Amino acid sequence: MLTFDFAKPDDLEAIVATYNSTVAGRMVTADLEPVSVESKIPWFQAHNQTTRPLWIIKEGDNYLGWLSFNSFYGRPAYNGCVEISIYLEESARGKGVGKVSLEKAIAYAKEINVHTLLGFIFGHNDVSLKLFENYGFKVWANFPEIANMDGVMRDLLILGLKVNHKN
Repeated sequence: MLTFDFAKPDDLEAIVATYNSTVAGRMVTADLEPVSVESKIPWFQAHNQTTRPLWIIKEGDNYLGWLSFNSFYGRPAYNGCVEISIYLEESARGKGVGKVSLEKAIAYAKEINVHTLLGFIFGHNDVSLKLFENYGFKVWANFPEIANMDGVMRDLLILGLKVNHKN
């Protein structure tokens, strides 16, 4: 059984390690070099347990990765719209953890004043695109050849989903 616990400052090292484990694959992040824990402190501090959660995903005591809601575009009119991020340990990938995490994000959005979920996904990341599309996300934007990944130009897709919210 998976659990989602709100991240604590002590979790930041594991969060960054999971993130950094994806850099070399050039599939899920536009960072080209690993990031430092210190560089992610402001990002960590921008989260809160109510409207911009950052969860640690576990199975028992086993850390599997993290899920977050991130503000979109930083203007008040967009407060009901969040970008969701799911980053998993390599050992947890392909085992349904992403599905349960996306279900958690959709359910939580319905509990708070979030009406729109966004996923920023590279066009060549077929696994993530299929996951999001299986939950009703549609491609709302395509930025062709916007990311230079070691000389290979990659598309960035923004997938969106409207969810119910409290009025």
